[in-house]
Amino acid sequence: MQQEVEITGMVFGGDGIGRLADGRAVFLPFVLPGERVLVEVVAEKRGHVRARLEKLLNPAKSRVQPRCPHFGVCGGCHYQHIPYEDQLRIKEGIVRDQLMRIAGVVNPPVQAIVPSPAPWNYRNAVQFHLDPQGRLGFQETGSHRVVAIRECHLPQEAINLTWPQIEIEPLAGLERINLRAGAGDELLLALEGDGEEMPEFSVDFPISAVYLGPAGSMVLAGDDGLVMEVLDKSFQVSAGSFFQVNTAQAGAIVNYLLDRLPLDADTTLADVYCGVGLFSTFMAPRVKRCIGIELSDSACHDYAINLDECANVELYVGSAEMVLPALNLSADIVLVDPPRAGLERTALDAIVAMAPHTLAYVSCDPATLARDVKRLISAGYQLSEVTPFDLFPQTYHLETVTLMRRIE
Repeated sequence: MQQEVEITGMVFGGDGIGRLADGRAVFLPFVLPGERVLVEVVAEKRGHVRARLEKLLNPAKSRVQPRCPHFGVCGGCHYQHIPYEDQLRIKEGIVRDQLMRIAGVVNPPVQAIVPSPAPWNYRNAVQFHLDPQGRLGFQETGSHRVVAIRECHLPQEAINLTWPQIEIEPLAGLERINLRAGAGDELLLALEGDGEEMPEFSVDFPISAVYLGPAGSMVLAGDDGLVMEVLDKSFQVSAGSFFQVNTAQAGAIVNYLLDRLPLDADTTLADVYCGVGLFSTFMAPRVKRCIGIELSDSACHDYAINLDECANVELYVGSAEMVLPALNLSADIVLVDPPRAGLERTALDAIVAMAPHTLAYVSCDPATLARDVKRLISAGYQLSEVTPFDLFPQTYHLETVTLMRRIE
């Protein structure tokens, strides 16, 4: 049954929110606050429903024409119908709202969001899926069906010039195709799957290619990684290692932390979920002792290479929730950059036991950030500053850097 709804706000996840005639909240994508729309309910939950947009009855004056013809079908972008300045306001407001509702913080110290220097063509890496014909595409909004694409406006130019030329033989077990651009537009293709057989691919230009399968990383062509550059420093990044997809904004976060963290020659720093060493590389030369903790074997391999010249660095391989309680150490500053799920409770408790005077929390999910902030406040920490960074224009995703101080 179709109903008219007025959109009153935006929530994390890309949806707008309104109310049905019976008072239940309704969530749906591709709308804007203030719009009156005709919706079709597609799923009913306890206390709320999900719907799809059937017709714009009263479009917002600020609504813009999406740049990409796949927008609304492909699930990669959520905000192309929103001017970039409004995207920033929405994201900043969502961070503030999550801290108020979930963490219970009154007037959270949320700073102005840091915009991406480039709202388009900013991604240094992109992940494709394959449709049944072997064509590259992305998963459809709200499903796992793969939509073959003709164009995409988020990857850097080197990637966009390359991916349409890649031909992949459809193979059982081949799940994802990752293409990453490094320094000097060096390219790395990673084929991910659960099959033992290595897939065939063809291009008529130089490119490194790796198959990431059950047996680990197998080089198909060229090298098993590439070099990324942030703020004039080079990072070895293997095919299986995570690296921030917005290089310019990665540098902005590094500078932000260097400006605000009290790093000196007497400091012990714990870099938890340290990855390939993005933060440690800049901070280790400023501190007495730098301790990295990382679960990914490939990232640890890269970290060891990237921090090879620093004699004051230690690296522990394992999950934060396993390593931190076993270390039994104290730290002056703890920097965490956990996955979307946030801090495991065991890891959080171990960090509190370390009694750092400063905690820096880099988060890609404001909901789990707010949950962890609430726990840290209960453990004796005070929220000092929260700064959102827009690493993912045209999508609902964002990064947040939160600084907390221990109450003496």
